[in-house]
Amino acid sequence: MPIVSLFLPEQMLQMLDEVQKTVGFSKRSEMIRAALRMMVEDIRAKNSITGATNAVIIVTHDKDNEVTVTKLKHDFEDIVKKHVHSKVGKYNCVELFLLEGDGQKIAQMARLFERDRSIRSIKLVTI
Repeated sequence: MPIVSLFLPEQMLQMLDEVQKTVGFSKRSEMIRAALRMMVEDIRAKNSITGATNAVIIVTHDKDNEVTVTKLKHDFEDIVKKHVHSKVGKYNCVELFLLEGDGQKIAQMARLFERDRSIRSIKLVTI
């Protein structure tokens, strides 16, 4: 099996180790392989969304990182049917987008959220 080296920030490595212990992977490499398989499957699922689609995107971020959310909301205003913003705790925000439109455009919006480092988490659910 080929060896691949990668550099991770200390905080990410700590998260990796916590999840590894919680889930029960015996090695970091096993967990990274499982994470990559899940990511590939998620990408395939998003790429297969076609035609008229209804979906929900849930995004979490720090309260000081509203720029990406606002920009994408406006860039995709033709498919955003409802947007709900809620502050959770002192520093955290949750955004809920109800979407209706072309499946590929919905998937594109989700991918753009995923690429932005200021976004903590994103979940796309098709309805």
